[in-house]
Amino acid sequence: MSKKAPTILSEKIASQSRIFTVQSQDITFSNGTTVTYERLLGSVDGAVLIIPMLEDGTLLLIREYGAGVGRYELGFPKGKIDPGETWREASIRESQEEIGFLPQEVKLLDSVSLAAGYMTHHTHIVLATGLTPQNAEGDEPEPLEVVPWHLDDWQGLLADPDFSEGRAYAALMLVLKEMGKI
Repeated sequence: MSKKAPTILSEKIASQSRIFTVQSQDITFSNGTTVTYERLLGSVDGAVLIIPMLEDGTLLLIREYGAGVGRYELGFPKGKIDPGETWREASIRESQEEIGFLPQEVKLLDSVSLAAGYMTHHTHIVLATGLTPQNAEGDEPEPLEVVPWHLDDWQGLLADPDFSEGRAYAALMLVLKEMGKI
C-alpha cells in the first residue's frame, strides 16, 4: 500500500563541516503529527562501488583504512562521482586509481541507499570485467592493498571479520545473483 508523502514545511542547514552537511526538516505527516528530522546530505550524484572481476572469477578487493570503524577494512573499490561525471565514468576512473585496472565493460547491478532514515546518499553498485592493467593517480593517503578473492569462496569472505561494510555485503550478493550462484 502506498502512503501519501508527508509535507515538508521548512528546510535549513543545521550544521556544516568540511565533509558533512546536516539539514533540519520540519515535516507534517498525513495524521497531523509534525516532527523535526535531521539528515546528512550526500552529494547529488552519489558514489560508485565497483566489483572488479577477472575472467577466472577472482574478485579484486582492497584493504583500506576506515576512519568510521578505526581499522583497516576489506572491501570493494569505491568513490564519489565527481561533478559532470557519470556512474560509468566514475567506475572506470576509480578502478584505475584504486586497483590499477582498466575495465572494458562496466554494468550497473543496482543503486542502494546507505541509511534511508537519515541520509540522502546513494551508491551505484557496478560489475567491472575485461580488466587490463592500467594505473591512474588517485587521492588515497597511502597505497591500497589489492586482495584477490575467488568468488567461489564467498562464504569465507562473509566470515572474514575485516569484511563488514553493508554496501560490500550488498555488492557480493548482487554479483552472486548475477553469476547464477544464488
